[in-house]
Amino acid sequence: MYSVNYHRATSVADAVKKVKAGDGKFLAGGMTLIPAMKTRLAAPSDVVDLTHIAELKGIKVSGKTVTIGATTTHAEVANDEKLKKVCPALAGLASHIGDPAVRHRGTIGGSIANNDPAADYPSAMLALGATIVTNKRELPADKFFKGLFETALKDDEVITAVTFTAPAKAGYAKFPNPASRYAMTGVFAAKGKDGVRVAVTGAGDDGVFRSKEIEAALAKKFEATALEGVTVPAKNLMSDIHASAEYRANLVVVMARRAVAAANA
Repeated sequence: MYSVNYHRATSVADAVKKVKAGDGKFLAGGMTLIPAMKTRLAAPSDVVDLTHIAELKGIKVSGKTVTIGATTTHAEVANDEKLKKVCPALAGLASHIGDPAVRHRGTIGGSIANNDPAADYPSAMLALGATIVTNKRELPADKFFKGLFETALKDDEVITAVTFTAPAKAGYAKFPNPASRYAMTGVFAAKGKDGVRVAVTGAGDDGVFRSKEIEAALAKKFEATALEGVTVPAKNLMSDIHASAEYRANLVVVMARRAVAAANA
């Protein structure tokens, strides 16, 4: 590790003030930032810890409306009983992130803010049509995620919560890397009042994206059998040491079938 100034923020306003003091970064769970700092991929002069800000914690469920504070951990999302009742797919997604140590430290806000192309939450936010709430504005997920590790967040902007309307049905399935547990391909499928939305993580060469081909098929019939014969183009998918673009194109459809089957279970 290298020299860095650590600050413990007491409020969102305090965090924004402290991050402006230098070339600062907000710290939530640190599951992405700390490894990046260790390898010098990130070298902030200041780190502002958000985890002690009470207003950023907790899960609220009011009818079908769900609001999750940015520093709520994966474990808390996975184990919240009210969330399990209205959107079990999101709780299930959180329960399979990393390992227990990661789930008890990593946060939903940190995951979304970093927008790792293989992270699980971005696909859920996109498929659920969630709204990302910051200290300055509210952004629909469709406009929030911009590309690999890129979002619409400004330097002095911090995520405070995410909110969405629980869909009638939703499911998530991923093919995890056996070492990291990150998704080599993950698909979140949701059927709500605005129709069917399907988002894919771990496969796109520009990060999370919605699959129009799968959405069109499921809009006719929200069942796994509706995806028989459906193909996803490999053109804009990722190729790496773990899988080719063509392999991931096939995985997208396979994971979509599993996600829909889970949604209908």
